[in-house]
Amino acid sequence: MIDATRETLTLATLASGGKPALARALARLERSPESPDVLALLAEAEVAPRGQTVGLTGPPGVGKSTLTGAVIGACRAAGNSVGVIAVDPSSRRSGGALLGDRVRLASKADDAGLFIRSMAARDRLGGLADQTVAAMVLMRALFDRVLIETVGVGQSETDVAGVVDTVVFCVQPGSGDSLQFMKAGIVEIPHVAVVTKADVGAAARRALSDLRGALGLSETEDGWSVEALAVSAETRQGLPDLVAALERHYTWLEQNGRLEARRHAQAEGWLANSLRERFGTAGLEAASDLTLPPGVSSFTRLAEVGRSLTKRLGLS
Repeated sequence: MIDATRETLTLATLASGGKPALARALARLERSPESPDVLALLAEAEVAPRGQTVGLTGPPGVGKSTLTGAVIGACRAAGNSVGVIAVDPSSRRSGGALLGDRVRLASKADDAGLFIRSMAARDRLGGLADQTVAAMVLMRALFDRVLIETVGVGQSETDVAGVVDTVVFCVQPGSGDSLQFMKAGIVEIPHVAVVTKADVGAAARRALSDLRGALGLSETEDGWSVEALAVSAETRQGLPDLVAALERHYTWLEQNGRLEARRHAQAEGWLANSLRERFGTAGLEAASDLTLPPGVSSFTRLAEVGRSLTKRLGLS
């Protein structure tokens, strides 16, 4: 049996070790997120991004898992490797991911190009788990596409927008989701908006019309107009259009330095939020004038500032 605590952590060893090595690395990340070897691995991964990150979010029951499974299939059919982070509700007893290995997603054990990881949301309200960002950065350096499926979101659970390259917001026909979409300010989050269960017919067409009307009231992001479409994960209707929309957004991001700027801003935002959550007012003050120089790992910086604040506040 491999001793995971002594295993060398580098992108090369993870790539050569396949899914078992990545699973062990993620387990170590969750147990000891600020151990020197984990921080070194995250620093290596942060400056070596390989693939696009996509967040799929929306109300509970909208069909995010089914849609995620369909997108996985389309990406694998196109020859792209895929990493998936499925953020699930937490067990009240154990605190672990309630859906465990995410049985709703079809995962072939012998498919070396597909890796799925469930993470428990625990007491976080933003739709993500504590170590989602670190896991995403690591998987982004190993896979062509990284999909993050959030727990069901409401009006304030929008953390995924500050984590991924492309946000997909899902709306269910006939549920009033499009009205909530307009009311909640969620209209500002997505780059692609999807009406799920397009095969139901008239209800899906009405929902798509409402969705496009809501999007017409929103401002575009630096020239990107949010795309709205209807998709049926069961019949694959509209699935090629969704995949094409994701590719168009990524291509747009790669132009004029948008992708690098977005990811750097996200790293700075995550650093500031982490300090605020951990140290409260003292963390907020420390983060107020904290910048992240290019090439410096946000995880290493968090550990450094965290140690300094812990000592200053007498928390050690």
